[in-house]
Amino acid sequence: MHIRSTRFLFAGTALWLAASPAFALDGNDLVKKLTAGFNLQEGDIAVGSIDVNGSTVTLKGMSVGKAGATPDARVKLGDVTLNGVEEDDAGGYTIEKASFQDINLTEDKTTLTAKDMYLTGLYIPGDVNGDTIDSLLTYEEGHSGPMTVSVEGKQVLGIRETSFSMERTEDDSTLSFDGTIDGVSVDLTTIDDPKSKETIESLGLTKIDGNISMVGSWEIDSGTISMTEYAFDFANIGRLNIEASVSGYTMQFLKSLRETTKAMEQTENKEAAQQAAGLAMLGLLQQLSFNSAKISFDDDGITKRSLNYAGKTQGVSGEQMAMMLKGMAPLMMAQLNMPALQNSVSAAINTFLNNPRNFTIAAEPKAPVPLPMIIGAAQAAPNTLPDMLGVSVAANR
Repeated sequence: MHIRSTRFLFAGTALWLAASPAFALDGNDLVKKLTAGFNLQEGDIAVGSIDVNGSTVTLKGMSVGKAGATPDARVKLGDVTLNGVEEDDAGGYTIEKASFQDINLTEDKTTLTAKDMYLTGLYIPGDVNGDTIDSLLTYEEGHSGPMTVSVEGKQVLGIRETSFSMERTEDDSTLSFDGTIDGVSVDLTTIDDPKSKETIESLGLTKIDGNISMVGSWEIDSGTISMTEYAFDFANIGRLNIEASVSGYTMQFLKSLRETTKAMEQTENKEAAQQAAGLAMLGLLQQLSFNSAKISFDDDGITKRSLNYAGKTQGVSGEQMAMMLKGMAPLMMAQLNMPALQNSVSAAINTFLNNPRNFTIAAEPKAPVPLPMIIGAAQAAPNTLPDMLGVSVAANR
């Protein structure tokens, strides 16, 4: 009987501990590590109270801003509900879904609204000073539904949906990311300045509709960040896409960057802190190298309208304005003293202005170029940069 009673006692105690949220999760510790994960200082994220109920944590009256700032200077997020919260052996937290309240903020004559905001697969590191990907705050998806900005009751900016995602490879060697901002609409008819209004109407930009997208990856060991797509695609304007790749952005680099930023913020003498931070940043730049970059533009009518408007202001036609630009291009390039690039730029401009389709500027050096070398060349001999970076210009390809 004694042994049986003891077993019942231990079993009952175990069940009570498992069901008790006070022992299962520490809400204050979660907020502290959430703050560190976002590379913020303690107190930058503040909550009115923390409600822990099993694996659900509700951060009530959450706000973000500098510690000690007045309530009006902080961004109020309301109640944030964290579902499926679990603490791992390393002191970090995994969260199935973090849900935010709808936003409806009005300041002066401007109103901001946003709905259906959440993060899924959120991971909060137990220690942000580690050397692995587990010391980074990551998430699987960040989402927002409709967002609007209105001035005096009239909508000037709208976004149908925003979605960003991250994915870690099984061996934790690469972190891939992509994002889309769909259904971007901008209404510029509310601009009152007569000259600006005339320009906008002449260019056909009173209503702007389009999307923004981003795709890239980060190789942890080499620190290579590759942005394969960062595109702004708007109807009746065109598609501008930016690609870039740099290496050396390793976990050690990120750790040093965090330490430098933290030291600067904690130093009372801000002028001295900025000077020290500037020197530290120059040292950090030694670790980064430029791999490649490309800027491309696919025209959807904006070039012709721009030529017509520019020609109108000069008292000539759009075709005549194009001819003037073709003649000016070689003269402007000659002043830059870049003979290797002068002919290709002039040829590309002529081709594009004759039939605006696409225009591309690429920089593809034979080998990665350290950033300090680029900065030094830009200051001492900028005309050597095209050869150093392998710059090329092309149109309608």
